[in-house]
Amino acid sequence: MSNGTPPPRSAPPGLDLERLRDHLDRELPGAVRGPLDAELIEGGRSNLTYRVTDGTDRWVVRRPPLGHVLATAHDMGREFRVISALHPTAVPVPEALLLCEDEEVLGAPFYVMELVEGVPYRTAEQLAGLGPERTRGVVLSLVDTLVALHAVDPAAVGLDGFGRPDGFLERQLRRWGKQLAASKNRELPGIDALHEALGAALPASPAPAVVHGDYRLDNVLVGADDRITAVLDWEMSTLGDPLTDLGLLVMYSEQEDVPGSPIATTSGAPGHPEAAELIERYAAGSGRDVSGIAWYTAFAYFKLAVILEGIHYRFTLGQTLGAGFDRIGELVPVSIDRGLATLDTLTTAKEG
Repeated sequence: MSNGTPPPRSAPPGLDLERLRDHLDRELPGAVRGPLDAELIEGGRSNLTYRVTDGTDRWVVRRPPLGHVLATAHDMGREFRVISALHPTAVPVPEALLLCEDEEVLGAPFYVMELVEGVPYRTAEQLAGLGPERTRGVVLSLVDTLVALHAVDPAAVGLDGFGRPDGFLERQLRRWGKQLAASKNRELPGIDALHEALGAALPASPAPAVVHGDYRLDNVLVGADDRITAVLDWEMSTLGDPLTDLGLLVMYSEQEDVPGSPIATTSGAPGHPEAAELIERYAAGSGRDVSGIAWYTAFAYFKLAVILEGIHYRFTLGQTLGAGFDRIGELVPVSIDRGLATLDTLTTAKEG
């Protein structure tokens, strides 16, 4: 432009940069020093995450998906609260800077946090670049960070009212059943049987802890020194049974890559520890009884099936952003079958 004025910045869907700038100027005066630019960070399958910059400083903005979703599954206030509470602890999380629950600003609640440097390892090929020894260390540090999370005293960090631990697993089963009903638009053989079998074999929970709800390597950042710099994606966090996090981690460590699918796994990377070693390391670090982990792993498969079906449903409505969502629907029956098979191992063990 001849007058030297920079051209208008383009924004990814769901992020109005002018409205965001106005809001930041009101709530964080002086923080923004130039025109904002932003990009959607690929990898998230639910809430949308953007990298925002004014040319000098950088932040991260999180908001719910563009389509209609269950509010409880995309509660920006809960995410903001938990990372704010955990920031002073040994659990690595970004610093939470601003929560906006006024939907007039961006069309949905959102929050702003610091941008933490680090790499999200989302595929076995990407992780393999580290070599077997470093890969092993990164994955074991993931377990150690989970132990640190579950060692946090919720009351000591102001999270004693963050959830209702009593009856946690029973409510989780009901909640995920309702979420399935809200997203299901096709026949899914075996999913009702898996849901019922999980309810019939409900275990007794250990002492409650802060639960991440979607804990896996894909949801952390790893620094140049192979240390975890940040645990991300706290949208499902609550107070409850800590073994649900371990079961999910075990489930992902058993997954195999499906070419073209956006649901990635790192388990095929050379040096990646087997599920049994992850369980043993967690047990040693936490002191918890993990003998019933098969139930929690089967439950993780059920939750994954429900999540994938919800994403598939939004894909059919044209409400997803990013590549690879056309393969999501194929993965739902696979998760159901693996959940049933895993639960069968628990029954066999009890009968033996």
